[in-house]
Amino acid sequence: MKKSICITGGAGFIGSHLVRLFVNKYPEYRIVNLDKLTYAGNLENLKDLEDKPNFEFVKGDIVDGDFIIELFKKYQFDGVIHLAAESHVDRSIANPNEFIYTNIVGTTNLLNAAKLIWKDNAEGKRFYHVSTDEVYGSLGETGYFTESTPYDPKSPYSASKASSDHLVRAYGHTFGLPYVISNCSNNYGPYQFPEKLLPLFIHNIKNNKALPVYGKGENVRDWLWVEDHAAAIDLIYHEGRNAETYNIGGNNEWTNIDLIRLLCKIMNKKLGREEGSSEKLITFVKDRAGHDLRYAIDSSKLQKELGWMPSLQFEEGLERTIDWYLENEDWLKNVTSGDYLKYYEEQYEKR
Repeated sequence: MKKSICITGGAGFIGSHLVRLFVNKYPEYRIVNLDKLTYAGNLENLKDLEDKPNFEFVKGDIVDGDFIIELFKKYQFDGVIHLAAESHVDRSIANPNEFIYTNIVGTTNLLNAAKLIWKDNAEGKRFYHVSTDEVYGSLGETGYFTESTPYDPKSPYSASKASSDHLVRAYGHTFGLPYVISNCSNNYGPYQFPEKLLPLFIHNIKNNKALPVYGKGENVRDWLWVEDHAAAIDLIYHEGRNAETYNIGGNNEWTNIDLIRLLCKIMNKKLGREEGSSEKLITFVKDRAGHDLRYAIDSSKLQKELGWMPSLQFEEGLERTIDWYLENEDWLKNVTSGDYLKYYEEQYEKR
């Protein structure tokens, strides 16, 4: 194999799309998918890759430092693309410690292993840390996050991701570890765990359940098609400059309430329902603690340096997303059973 690359969190939403892209695009690479298989990691996301000769799955926890070092020794990774993370703000408010361990301690363990294994020859090696726009805090009605925007995280989740970003840069500066970081906006598309807005609301509309909207639904997010994100990661990993940060956004801002109304309108047509019927499911609930008002990404650096551009208009991507969830009901049923039902009740129905 030409290269040996570890993708952490590769059974999750973004990770599974990235693993699929790399396995199929680079048959000469050995792709090792390291995932703990928590509630959001699902091997069904990668069933089409099971027989690929350049793909290997390893179940493991990045919080286990000794295990990570042994894994690096075994596979002699040339690169790490680190996506494994606890990523849901609501869960971080309910249980911050879990985010500290996975996002900070876990990232540090990966950095230590890379430093140890690459200490004598770091040429051609790369540690790619995938982060979020939430580390920058909240915007007002104008302006955009750039790569030089000061960090101002507002939730335990974003604070833990900001910490891991700082650690990656510190290892680069102090130990000479070759790294690159990207910060992305909200992703959407197939295989997303239904605690996130779009798959949750598609599921609820289909089953005539309430659509719980925080506050007045005025919060603004920039939406990025997940396959466009995977393509950007591929480009940055191979062509990005060392010790640089690249922002990845969809240039696609929507208030939550406008997005939900558009979703309802499309779902009414898909399900053959009367116009306006799904909108009646919208239920405003107590706002999330410390809810950031607006995120918006400036991706001009990535576009100018590496030529990346989003491939889809949002309306087309949203239609594709809805169609996938409607056509994959078994997948949705499998991941919305058990512990998820308890979480959903505690998060929304008791408000």
